[in-house]
Amino acid sequence: MSSSTGTPKKQKLDPSAIIEAAMSAMTDTSNPALFDVTIICTTDDFQASYWMERLSAGVCKTVSSGNYPMVLAVSEDWSSSSGAGNGLGTLYAFQKACIVAKEKYGVDLSSELMAGKISAALYHTAGKGTRLAPLPASENNNKPGVKLPVCHQLADGSYEPITVLEAVVRQTGIYASSRSGRLSVFWGDQIFVPTAPFKYTPTHHVDIMCTLEEEPPTEKVWVDKGLSKYGVIAVSSGEKGDAAQVEKVDHPTAMRMLKNLGDIARVGPSLGSFSVSAKMLQALCDEFSSELQAKDGKLDTDPHFWMPLTLPQDEYISLMSQKGVDDEESRSHHARMSKMKNSFLAANPELGMFGSVDVGSNACWWDYGQLKLYIANNLKLSEEGDDAELLRRFFGVTGRSMNSEVSGVTVDSTSSVFSCKAKGGSVGANAVLAAVEAEEVQIGDNAIVVNCAAKKIVAGKGAVLYNLVSESEEGIVAEDGDVIVSVTDKEGSSTLLRSKTSVCGGNAWKQVLEGNTVSFEEVHKQNRDADVSTIEKKRKELYKKASSSFGL
Repeated sequence: MSSSTGTPKKQKLDPSAIIEAAMSAMTDTSNPALFDVTIICTTDDFQASYWMERLSAGVCKTVSSGNYPMVLAVSEDWSSSSGAGNGLGTLYAFQKACIVAKEKYGVDLSSELMAGKISAALYHTAGKGTRLAPLPASENNNKPGVKLPVCHQLADGSYEPITVLEAVVRQTGIYASSRSGRLSVFWGDQIFVPTAPFKYTPTHHVDIMCTLEEEPPTEKVWVDKGLSKYGVIAVSSGEKGDAAQVEKVDHPTAMRMLKNLGDIARVGPSLGSFSVSAKMLQALCDEFSSELQAKDGKLDTDPHFWMPLTLPQDEYISLMSQKGVDDEESRSHHARMSKMKNSFLAANPELGMFGSVDVGSNACWWDYGQLKLYIANNLKLSEEGDDAELLRRFFGVTGRSMNSEVSGVTVDSTSSVFSCKAKGGSVGANAVLAAVEAEEVQIGDNAIVVNCAAKKIVAGKGAVLYNLVSESEEGIVAEDGDVIVSVTDKEGSSTLLRSKTSVCGGNAWKQVLEGNTVSFEEVHKQNRDADVSTIEKKRKELYKKASSSFGL
């Protein structure tokens, strides 16, 4: 595989060859691509315990001896309910992970990273998941535990639906080999297959992932690509390939703000995911030590780290004023970051400050952070086309029906059925079912049914059924476009929560939707500090009990 140095110079590389190399690395179960250390930042300690156990015994488990690969999960117990922001949140999670590594494994994580002996990745999963509602509620606020309608095999030989986070950890591991001595930071609900080299030699203390356009950044390109809607990374044409970031500005404004870069070779939307050298990580932890110790403040990477580090003061103030931030506050923060940058680069000149990692403008991208995207991307499992084929390959799907006993069911040739058991009924076109057990199923076109057990399951066209268990004669019934999930507590008591595929949970967060007695917001409050490991075991017991009651 060719190496990329992060410079903006175009290389004549075959995207199909890069995709093939990426897919081979992501699907190699005998030698999985993993970071030496996987850090999960969760909402509470119950979730942290859940992910430490699940990932260590699952996607991060290998036959190697020693401490690595190591899984460290920590909660963001910040002073404010609004959280630390992904900037301070990254630093705080890393510091907490260092404590866990020392206590649990006797490993000095910070020193190992500084010595370049290991690679580490941190996955941000905290947050309410309002736009994915009501699915996170069914996982008792364990948003990264939302299941996808495709199953993977566990260590004991059984099959169960893979979670969003497990899929993300598998995908992002392809960058591990290039990032020894660095902390990589990813979001817990996005999967992508790059069409630009994923093996590279870092040239900057900070590098951020983006989809760089092939064309020079003319005003026409800016408008045609809708770049004014995004956080945009611009890369200079100089040999060093220095980069800078602007956010949601038009072309003339961007060119003015980026004038310090000189000639700009390429631009493209930021993906937000980034990596930092161990030295830069330490410098940021030192700079914000007072905030970290007090667990106070809220700072995000884009507006509070990368933009003040890469934009002139006046331009930074102008950009932040559009966000409603006081000019003096922005001036003071820019001065603080500039002082840190100058002293840091004087002591560590071997790398530049801020660069880019291009994933390719034609990268395949699957986002599960919104209900509508969860539905659209999961239905691709039953679709045709290159994108759908890559998705199936990523998840190890080799046939429309896998590990299932559905010989008495009329299954449309375009639908997908994974780890299911049913005696009779039908499954409509382009439907996707995973871990479903029933005497009879009547599944409409484009329906998604995940982890459900009942005597009879009826799903209308485009319906989504999730984590439902019923021992009643009538079973589970959903109309066209219904979204129905079950919320289970540690005693095993379950409540149905309903929505529609046309409803955005973020917009309806505080509303009591038809068929519900409480809002999504209220369910989220009730689920706080839920013992997700205990509830998961209880849910499996209820599933097995229901399945055995009708002879499956």
